[in-house]
Amino acid sequence: MVLSACAPATPVAAEPPAAEVPATEAPTSVPAPANPTLILATTTSTQDSGLLDVLIPLFEKQTGYTVQTVAVGSGQALQMGQEGNADVLLVHAPSSEVTFMNDGYGKDRFLVMHNDYIIVGPADDPAAAKGLPVVDAYKAIAEKGATFVSRGDDSGTNKAELKIWGIAAVNPKGQTWYVETGQGMGVSLTIASEKSAYIMTDRATYLATRENLSLEILVEGDPSLLNVYHVVTVNPEKWPKVNYEGAMAFARFMTAPETQEIIAEFGAEEFGQPLFFPDADKTDAHLGLE
Repeated sequence: MVLSACAPATPVAAEPPAAEVPATEAPTSVPAPANPTLILATTTSTQDSGLLDVLIPLFEKQTGYTVQTVAVGSGQALQMGQEGNADVLLVHAPSSEVTFMNDGYGKDRFLVMHNDYIIVGPADDPAAAKGLPVVDAYKAIAEKGATFVSRGDDSGTNKAELKIWGIAAVNPKGQTWYVETGQGMGVSLTIASEKSAYIMTDRATYLATRENLSLEILVEGDPSLLNVYHVVTVNPEKWPKVNYEGAMAFARFMTAPETQEIIAEFGAEEFGQPLFFPDADKTDAHLGLE
């Protein structure tokens, strides 16, 4: 299901005031919705990249909702939705999202944007991973026993990382060179930098924090590194108390052309490239997810 932006209703022209009555400015405040609090469970990457710092205040101003943002891994965000502890999700774990929908926990799912994952590591690149296909890079890291930092938090990034280890036929769990942080992307990048380790990260968080890191991009551009984000509304038939009206307002906002334009431009001036690419006019099939 793809949403299109709802065009604001055209105001009815009022009769001009009598000459002796001064004109007044139109009110700028938005009436508060019946249920004005919206709980958004989202990924640390959207928070750490700074994107939500731009979008959430704009959404609140336009709609009158107050957003309580909980930035966790996608797995935890989906768990919050499954337990009825969030109204709407902004996540990047497509296969888990499909399961969430099929199990009846989600009502609607909308494609919003994508970026990509990259493998970053120390400049001396002890595993000689630079430029290799991502699966070969993982094998090289394992064979060298070079330190690899994993979020280990069931996030979308963690799920994607483990999938690649599986394709590489390597089980890193329990290996001395494999460090699981249980933390978000920003913190995990800092730990990897301190340890001169390799790590898989979304490009947006890396670019937003790279000035504080001693890590370089070593592997990029592999089709398996695509990182896709969806908005998912929690099913009110499963959890009647969720703010479904607010969730749909957020979904409409995220997929509106104006918001998609903001997403397309976010980070371009500061980093020389956008941190996300808008996709509301596409389908999962366009991105190779079906």
